[in-house]
Amino acid sequence: MLEGLGRTQQDLLHALLHQPAGMSIDDLAQALAITRTAVRQHLAALERDGLVMRGATRPTGRRPEQLHQLTEHARELFPRQYPVLANLLIDEVAGIIGHDALQVLMRQLGRKLAADLERQVVDEARIVQHMNSAGYEAEVFFRSAGEPQIVAHNCVFHHLAKAHPVVCELDLALIGALGGGEVSHEECMLRGGQVCRFALRKEQT
Repeated sequence: MLEGLGRTQQDLLHALLHQPAGMSIDDLAQALAITRTAVRQHLAALERDGLVMRGATRPTGRRPEQLHQLTEHARELFPRQYPVLANLLIDEVAGIIGHDALQVLMRQLGRKLAADLERQVVDEARIVQHMNSAGYEAEVFFRSAGEPQIVAHNCVFHHLAKAHPVVCELDLALIGALGGGEVSHEECMLRGGQVCRFALRKEQT
């Protein structure tokens, strides 16, 4: 989030947000009331972090001015209201099709996500890789009996799942489809657990 940046860098990103076509070093120095040297230093740091990129050049009658723009990554740091929209959509869908059908739908979505990720059954380590790409902060944990479990330290749908616990069905279906088996939710953060713990029981062939 923007809070992790210094005040001047936040102001610089806000300035660029209001000028989608880009701003030159002189533009930014004037807007932020700082020196051109300071602007260059901040731009270098923000470019390094993938928040600012060089855009087009602007003719001036002399030497063209280089314009600087926000990257897509930087735009995502500004507030978004995806959970609000998701909550509204789930409420509407539940009202139209009912809770049982919504549960089926969530499972279908989980299986569809799995099919987009893998064409064959994979092991827990590979499942964890996919989960971590989505931000679950997951790992494979081996119990004393030697049975592997998947432990997720971050619930990526936490706020949404608090209002609609049926969302957890998506996680269960995703893991089950990737691993080729049934999944039990041994521990859940929504139910007071410290983590989300999943046990995968693979189908016997």
